Amino acid sequence: MNINNAPKSGVIKKALTDFLKNPGKGLYQRAVRSGIWVFGLSIFERALSVVKLVVLARILAPNDFGLMGIALLAMTCLETSSQTGLQQALIQKKEGTEKYLDVAWTFLLIRNLAIFALLFIGAPYIAKFFDAPKVTPIMRIIGIFLLFGGPSGIGGFANIGVLYFQKELEFNKQFIYRLSGTLADFAISVTAAIVLKSVWALVFGLLAGNIARFFVGYKIHPYRPRLNFDFDRAHELFRFGRWVLASNILVFLVTQGDNIVVGKLLGATLLGFYQMAYKFSNAPAREITHVISQVTFPAYSKLQDNPEGLRQAYLKTLQLTAFISIPLAGGIFILAPEFTRIFLGDKWILMVPAMQVLALVGLIGSIQATTGPVFQAVGRPNIDTKWQVVRLIVLATTIYPLTLLWGMLGASIAVLASIFVTFLGCSVMVIKVTGCDIRSYNKVVACPLVAGLFMVAVIFVLKGKVNTVGLWFFVLFVLLGFLVYVGFIYILDKFLHYGAWLLVKRSFDSLRDVE
Repeated sequence: MNINNAPKSGVIKKALTDFLKNPGKGLYQRAVRSGIWVFGLSIFERALSVVKLVVLARILAPNDFGLMGIALLAMTCLETSSQTGLQQALIQKKEGTEKYLDVAWTFLLIRNLAIFALLFIGAPYIAKFFDAPKVTPIMRIIGIFLLFGGPSGIGGFANIGVLYFQKELEFNKQFIYRLSGTLADFAISVTAAIVLKSVWALVFGLLAGNIARFFVGYKIHPYRPRLNFDFDRAHELFRFGRWVLASNILVFLVTQGDNIVVGKLLGATLLGFYQMAYKFSNAPAREITHVISQVTFPAYSKLQDNPEGLRQAYLKTLQLTAFISIPLAGGIFILAPEFTRIFLGDKWILMVPAMQVLALVGLIGSIQATTGPVFQAVGRPNIDTKWQVVRLIVLATTIYPLTLLWGMLGASIAVLASIFVTFLGCSVMVIKVTGCDIRSYNKVVACPLVAGLFMVAVIFVLKGKVNTVGLWFFVLFVLLGFLVYVGFIYILDKFLHYGAWLLVKRSFDSLRDVE
């Protein structure tokens, strides 16, 4: 289970170059192959999630999604506010991780049991705050979710050994682990929606997915937990994790604060609209962010003593992220009305303006997500924490008045303003930490941005010439947008040497050495 030490400074650049030319067993290949596994899983999960949401949106009412949103909001609040950062601390440790597993498992078990008790007792009061009495039993049942792992999958009685899939870049096993939960969630939620036609379809699906991962985790990893109250080792882990804890609390406030305000001011039904807009507009960004955090943090941690290797790895990550996320966000922005009418139905059309603004939030968030793993890998997670404070200040000062003024649209604008400020600050800091050349940084972002704007402009003009956009016109616009974007990138590659095709080729070349 021990990880290999990273190559010494000076060797990494040549090693990476050689790996790129002739894929072998190096870190770059492991990271790329891991990324492919995670990306493959993410694509499959997202495809099932989109199908599930489309089916459920047709069957269930916006109020059902709003009630579930309130319950998840309460659970996430308690779970996030008690985050220990133990998972990140274990991944970041260079060696000797095994002796800390039982300690981490013990404290995570105690934490999740406490959260379950608080959620069960506090459910009526939370329901009263949101003026949604129907949410009380939902919250109490959802609490069981925490006993089988919770959002992270390693809390409660779950097998903490599964974090080694991420630590050792063994994402083929991570694929199996997560896939089991995804399939169970899909099957149970869709079946329950058809039969029950109520919010309980969402509840049962969530529980089924988590329980499936619980059993699979113990099946595919040999670790078996034991209670261990070694406070010295716990303190050592918490020392790293305290900044992660602070950052997670802040991330919760800045990512869920809008839901709290919308739910409180506008009610459960409009919260359902808002959250559905967020889910669809940020779907690509969530998957990109997931891949980044899953793969880059352990890979960067192996490069933490090699500035040149870290710098090159970061620029490649930024380039690939921008290359993928910009056209996806642009497509969602320009085709949001048509997507909503065709796939969800006219009853959801109210969410379109918020969905368009939140697509920009997803774009900025996916690019910003490239910075956090760098700060954690070099042992400076406090940087991300400080900028989350700035984001929170911006959000706190704008969300309430803008929501009162413009409803869901106002809330989404406040979120956009807050994440944009944080993005600027984190970008400046990651350039300093990695020693990146500012020109190189701007180039990898500017080129796909220009191509994406051109793609949006073309689709906008063509939409104006069509009276009604049905399914086939929608598909045509998607394909045309893809071709326009790829064509523009080709031109940039040819004349400005952007390097997109080389990046893609290197990534796929790494598949030759899949172990």
